[in-house]
Amino acid sequence: MKKVELKLISELMKNSRQSDRNLAKVIGVSQPTVTRIRNKLEKEGYIREYTMIPDFSKLGYKIMAITFALSRFLEKEEAERAGKTLADSLKDKQFEFIMLERGDGLGFDGVVISLHEDYASYLKVLEWLRQFDFLEMKRINSFLINLEDSVRYRPLTFSTLAKLFRLQAERKE
Repeated sequence: MKKVELKLISELMKNSRQSDRNLAKVIGVSQPTVTRIRNKLEKEGYIREYTMIPDFSKLGYKIMAITFALSRFLEKEEAERAGKTLADSLKDKQFEFIMLERGDGLGFDGVVISLHEDYASYLKVLEWLRQFDFLEMKRINSFLINLEDSVRYRPLTFSTLAKLFRLQAERKE
């Protein structure tokens, strides 16, 4: 990826409401160049959506949970069925999941990031997870974040992520 593309992505992550004219000034190219690059990045799938991150505590959420789970070994077809089962089950639930993904680390192979109005709503997510026979419920651990805590080190923002792309673009110069 070219450095100008990385810079554009970085700036859009900081503020996706910026005009192409302003973006051009910030990254040092013409406005038509920004428009052309943005359209190309959208078409090629580098930019999937434009969004914002609200202050979750002001929306009534008190807890963000990062829950790690371990599933028993699943063959590819079983894993696909498990994914479909999870997706179908979520259609009827009011859980506020930010992310539900497979991966590997810390002795786990799945992670759920969710928002909760209170501890009881967090417990409902754990109860929901218990219904899936492919999960080893003895191997589920969570890290709970108090969203009302006055001490914050580096909360979730796309501006923070954008710095990574900006640094990568600068290394290419």
